[in-house]
Amino acid sequence: MILSRALADLDHPAVAAAEARAGSWRRGHDLMSQPHAPVFLAVLIAILVVLAVYTSRSAGLVAALWAAGGVAMTAWLRAGKGKGYEVAYVALIATGFAGGNLLAGNPPELAFMFTLANMIEVVLAVLLVRRFLPDLNIATVPGSARFLILAAVIPPLPAALFASGMLHLMTGQDFLSTFQTWWFGHALGIAVIGPFGLAVTKRHFARLARPRQVAEAVLLLGALAALVTVLFTQAVAPMSFVVVPLLLMIAVRLRIVGVTAAVLITALISIGATLNGAGPMNLVAGATLADRVMMAQLFTAATGLPMLLVAAMLEERDLFAARAAADKQRAEKASAGKSRLLANVAHEIKSPIGGIIGIGDLWSSGQLGPVTPTQAEMAAMLVKTARQIETLTHDLLDVARAESGAVQMDLRPVDVAGVVEDVRRTVALQKDAQGLTLTTERDNDDLVALADSIRLSQIVGNLATNAVKYGASGGVVILRTRRVGRHIRVEVIDNGPGLSPDKQAQLFEPFNRLGLERSTIEGHGIGLTLAKRLTELQGGEIGVISAPGEGATFWIELPAA
Repeated sequence: MILSRALADLDHPAVAAAEARAGSWRRGHDLMSQPHAPVFLAVLIAILVVLAVYTSRSAGLVAALWAAGGVAMTAWLRAGKGKGYEVAYVALIATGFAGGNLLAGNPPELAFMFTLANMIEVVLAVLLVRRFLPDLNIATVPGSARFLILAAVIPPLPAALFASGMLHLMTGQDFLSTFQTWWFGHALGIAVIGPFGLAVTKRHFARLARPRQVAEAVLLLGALAALVTVLFTQAVAPMSFVVVPLLLMIAVRLRIVGVTAAVLITALISIGATLNGAGPMNLVAGATLADRVMMAQLFTAATGLPMLLVAAMLEERDLFAARAAADKQRAEKASAGKSRLLANVAHEIKSPIGGIIGIGDLWSSGQLGPVTPTQAEMAAMLVKTARQIETLTHDLLDVARAESGAVQMDLRPVDVAGVVEDVRRTVALQKDAQGLTLTTERDNDDLVALADSIRLSQIVGNLATNAVKYGASGGVVILRTRRVGRHIRVEVIDNGPGLSPDKQAQLFEPFNRLGLERSTIEGHGIGLTLAKRLTELQGGEIGVISAPGEGATFWIELPAA
């Protein structure tokens, strides 16, 4: 009944979607999808069953460390190829379990019972994982935690109940000790083998294929094996906690592959030593062998499985870092393409605009023939519009050069207050400045910055022009220069309507006029973008302090000379 329901569930849409998403991950490096894989899997399961029965039985007929279930579940999850292939896998997995039990000397009725219990466990694990973790992604903390619950905690429970009850009826074996040994042993096996089998990809092997990484892995895992061996064969006091720092280092350096190998090493040594009467678990007075083995199992789970979550967190961080690097590279390419486009467009516009301005000047001056007042006005409008477009092309070229790093900065000591005064005089001649009071302020005479004087004049000019255009309602624009620590600060202050926090966040975005596109105020939305980039190229910073109704203070800071 369980097998038929599990096989029917393989046609569930969620499973089909998961197979489609995981297909590219499996193709090219998953040996489990090869035609001969089920036969090899059955042989491997039989060998693991025999080894477990002969080396780790601690509660009558039940082994304390069981890897066969984890191997069967992992191989099945990675190899799905349709219902026919699934049926073959189920049959060969069951054959492996039955053959191993018979080779280990179990009577046919016990071999059949153990095979059925193991198949309940494996089928339920596959069913739950495919239903609730369809992408099989355990390289994240939520994915790892979900896998441990779905595959390692829940499925061994009904199998343990079934096997313990049947053994109690058939042989009179103690139900509780059989149940706890089965559950902990099988859960530990799945928790160790499953993440390793599902997480390992070519990327992990490529990382470990480098000589330095191989040496590091051998050194860390060898040190862990030696430490656990000492603790569980030579120690006379419970000092098992000292393995935690080493396990943490393995998680950091070797990620999931290393942690699962480390947990497997810890389990083999600790449980093997406990079965042989050595180690700190045997210091507990009055404890039965099953109790001591359970303590060794708990030790392995408590020290190793949290490190699996740590490794998953680090794998997830690596994935996010790789995605961020790829996104950054794509953004840089897109930005470079945009800059090239801006430069090309500006160059294409620049030459014909120069011709239009020349013709307009000749027309308005009467050099092309008699001109009526209406024609003179139209010629003046033509020249004015063409010059606006010419200014825009120059700004576009500057933006493109600045973003591509092609702007050469001639950094030398500059009298910032003198540059600011020159800007004030130039801006005061603009038409928009009529009726405004433009003043300069300075706190002392030692206001020399390391800057490019031409670019500094361009930056302050942009800020002052914006203050005149957008803050004219305040009647006053102040250009203040002062020293702030080891920097020279220039502030352009207006008493206009101010800016909300939302608009401040968008100020330095190119071609963003903050909703004033249809206003009578001329502009293209690239002046502040250019000012920001030119300031940064001089090693400085730019910003704004403003609030609605309280005007705005745009500032730049440059290193003092």
